[in-house]
Amino acid sequence: MSSPITDKYKNLLLQYQDKLRQLNRQHNILTAARLLVALTGIYFLYQYISEARSYQLYIFLCAGALFFFLMNRSQKIAHNKQFYKNLVRINAEEITYLEGKGIPFENGQEFADRTHVYTADLDVFGKRSLFHHINRTATYAGQARLAGWLSGLLPVQEISVNQQSVAELRDNTNLRQQVLALARISGDNKDTYSKIREWALQQKEQKVNNWLRILAFALPLTLILCFILYWVLKEPLYRDMAYRLIPINLLVLATQLKHIRRAMFHADRINEVLKQYAAIVQVIERAPFSSRGLKALQEALQSGQEPASKHISRLSKICNDLASIQNPFGAVLLNALFLYHIHAWHRLIRWKKKYAAAIPGWIEVMGQWEAISSFANLADNNPEFAFPELNDQGRIYFEALGHPMIPRQQRVCNTVSFTEQSFIILTGSNMAGKSTFLRSLGINMILASAGSVVCASRAAVQPMPLLVSMRQSDSLADNESYFFAEVKKLKYIIQKARDQKSFVLLDEILRGTNSDDKRSGTIAVIKRIIQYEAIGVIATHDLEVCHTTEEHPDLLMNKCFEVEIVSDELVFDYKLRDGVCRNKSATFLMKKMDII
Repeated sequence: MSSPITDKYKNLLLQYQDKLRQLNRQHNILTAARLLVALTGIYFLYQYISEARSYQLYIFLCAGALFFFLMNRSQKIAHNKQFYKNLVRINAEEITYLEGKGIPFENGQEFADRTHVYTADLDVFGKRSLFHHINRTATYAGQARLAGWLSGLLPVQEISVNQQSVAELRDNTNLRQQVLALARISGDNKDTYSKIREWALQQKEQKVNNWLRILAFALPLTLILCFILYWVLKEPLYRDMAYRLIPINLLVLATQLKHIRRAMFHADRINEVLKQYAAIVQVIERAPFSSRGLKALQEALQSGQEPASKHISRLSKICNDLASIQNPFGAVLLNALFLYHIHAWHRLIRWKKKYAAAIPGWIEVMGQWEAISSFANLADNNPEFAFPELNDQGRIYFEALGHPMIPRQQRVCNTVSFTEQSFIILTGSNMAGKSTFLRSLGINMILASAGSVVCASRAAVQPMPLLVSMRQSDSLADNESYFFAEVKKLKYIIQKARDQKSFVLLDEILRGTNSDDKRSGTIAVIKRIIQYEAIGVIATHDLEVCHTTEEHPDLLMNKCFEVEIVSDELVFDYKLRDGVCRNKSATFLMKKMDII
């Protein structure tokens, strides 16, 4: 059954498909018109060569002018076609995702770090990860910013600003998709992003000498003047002078060709990216924002008297001019007459001197926008999600908490509060829901710490460091066992919890030792963590560990997930209950499967 959210994307999909069909028709008409005009021009040029009638030359010239007009119009329509193709694709992807048929987005695997304190344990990056589900970025800067926010803890003030920005963008689906469609046209990637930043931050740059600048103006002007004088006076001297100036111009270019190529910084490949950067930035600049965070992004794009989009657009044009040197015929013609690429090189150096230092900041604005837009898309797709109330009193509370990556039809939500007691000892059978509950807490703490909505109907959170031990593995490269890797992780968690109030999630720790050692070690870890006033949950199968709450009733509480046997089948309701788990499922399941 279709939902209102899915219906919205389906309506947008139909709207953009209709627009794309119109553009295809226009493009086909223009293509046919260009062909007709070109044939007409060629015909009258041939007639003029044969008959030398002036009206035939005028028609040829008019046909040429009309052809270039149609070419320019065709290029604009081709760009619009690409834009609407991306809008069609964006909405088709959202429908695919919401209908549970796939996750057609970048999964952020390149940002995965198995040594990070929580990202590997909570599946923040990689296939079917948190990043995979919420990522709606198309530039490397956007991916890096989103990954950074999901990997770290923002200051409370920045979290609050992000919440306001996400709230404002949540209801503006068209604006978010417009920027995403433009970003996808750019074909931006890590390599392009790195090249642009490297060029912008590079301080040393070959300068155009004053004598070369004088020659770049004087020689072409003299050449043109000679042609004009020859045309007026019919004096062969001026024609001969003009013909001699052409190789001189090409020789001047040849002496500087190496420097020009070095200055180009892959201009032929980066030009289109810069062009789309300018379009993206222009959309952000012109949008009527009211939230403090989005207004701050707009202010960061103002450079002097002109907005950043104009400066980036000029750089794109300069790169396009420089890239034309790759065309041998065009390069010879332009430089023989005008020393065109000397002037383009000088414009690039002059632009870089004035504005290059601002490029990383402009790119960062786009990255922040895309990260905020990703959170806004999450909020838009899940209107039942709430922004957590932020506090500094150590209060953490989730009403109807769920796992945001589980479809709402299958999601079971639970209410949990760490107000009266700050730490939970969680018990339950295998498959009862303990690990999912821990991940639900961890992922929603990540979202809350980034300024996003959380998968809860209401929440209150003090942002704090998140420390997790849920998934360890042997490391052959580091020559350490599973048990030693886990102990190292626990040591790190305890040290961090001692230094700063933290939210801790532990799942069945010390699996690599015997039962008595595991029990005593687990109890000791719990006592050390609550000594440092940490907040969080430890899941365990050892019911003896639950007696620790009797020693610290003001700090510890027992919670559990139960399993029932109904009609000779295991039934899990995934509901969080007070107390210690009593029912056992392992023996029943093994008997049912004829293992014992």
